[in-house]
Amino acid sequence: MTNNKLRAIRYSFLCGLLGLVLAACGPSEPPAPPPLPVQVVEAEQRDVPLTLDMVGTTLGTQDVPIRARVDGFLEGVFFKEGRTVNRGDLLYRIDQQPFKAKLVEAQSELAAAQTRMAQARSDLGRIKPLAEMKAVSEQDLDSAQANYDASRASVRAAESAVELAEIELSYTEIRAPISGLIGLSKAKPGEYVGKEPNPVVLNVLSDIDPIRVRFSISEREYLILARTMMANEVASAREMGEDPRSPDREDEDTPLQLILADGTVFDQVGRADATAQAIDPQTGTFTVEASFPNPDGLLLPGQFARVRADYTTLEDATVIPRRAITELQGRYRVMVVGADNTVEVREVQLGPIKDNDQVVESGLEPGERVIVEGLQKVRPGMVVAPTVAKQSMTRAPLQET
Repeated sequence: MTNNKLRAIRYSFLCGLLGLVLAACGPSEPPAPPPLPVQVVEAEQRDVPLTLDMVGTTLGTQDVPIRARVDGFLEGVFFKEGRTVNRGDLLYRIDQQPFKAKLVEAQSELAAAQTRMAQARSDLGRIKPLAEMKAVSEQDLDSAQANYDASRASVRAAESAVELAEIELSYTEIRAPISGLIGLSKAKPGEYVGKEPNPVVLNVLSDIDPIRVRFSISEREYLILARTMMANEVASAREMGEDPRSPDREDEDTPLQLILADGTVFDQVGRADATAQAIDPQTGTFTVEASFPNPDGLLLPGQFARVRADYTTLEDATVIPRRAITELQGRYRVMVVGADNTVEVREVQLGPIKDNDQVVESGLEPGERVIVEGLQKVRPGMVVAPTVAKQSMTRAPLQET
């Protein structure tokens, strides 16, 4: 074989090898993207107790304004503000000197009136026998009798003036009308009180055990609670073998819970004990007052509170987190992940809301997986990589699309 033939063979071999290399480095199909990660929860089936939450404010069982009933300079304050006082305790004292002087004056007038009455009685006693003997005229007798009657009336008026002066003097010492918690004083010693524009209401005294909560409910909520109370009464009467319509039966009150401003539940159960006589036609609400034992004095008048009442229980209800639901033009949907991890959009009919859970009446079965995180990225028919969501991820409001 000649050198030219060898070079030709080598050249062909190198060209073929180069073609194979270029073919290997050419364009290829990109790899498929990984499934989108999403977080899911399973629809649960459980009993759901339904409640009504009503917003209200706390009041004392009695909130008594402490008033200055006479005017004068305040001499002293005899309590610690924000503390408990007992009925009859001295709270304030107003300068007594003007009222003592008025009492002395009234007593002097009474003494003078009593002296005049004694004189008139003596004159009448002398004239009566003489009139019987016709030694004096009937006119003299009538005049003596009139003087005596007038003097008696003057004594009664003077006695009333003394009594009034004593009452006004007693008003200079302001004492606690009830036992309870007293607040901040609106006047200090040395101030003139009891007459506008000076302070007239000096303080407020509240009986806070039990504490009262006043709240308003809508007409719909009133109907729910009224029917619940009637159902409880009928059930209780049947258990006791009594007639629920008997006037001698005591009403079966619905127990109430109190939710405080920090979200905690008060540890005492309350009862509704006063209501309005009618629904307010202007607001469409019905006012209710409930009382809660407050032995530790934790609750104070004026606090914000929510009153919660259980009214029924849905048995074997399908429940999902509210976060799993989207709304579009008044229609509610969830994204369901099937057994093959394929996403399906499902329209659902919603029931009541309980805390962060939503009852689903139709469109979803217990055990089906719904997406709670990543809803904006998924589309029907997509294959996803589901993981179970943490409990904190399910506590979020309804989403809109």
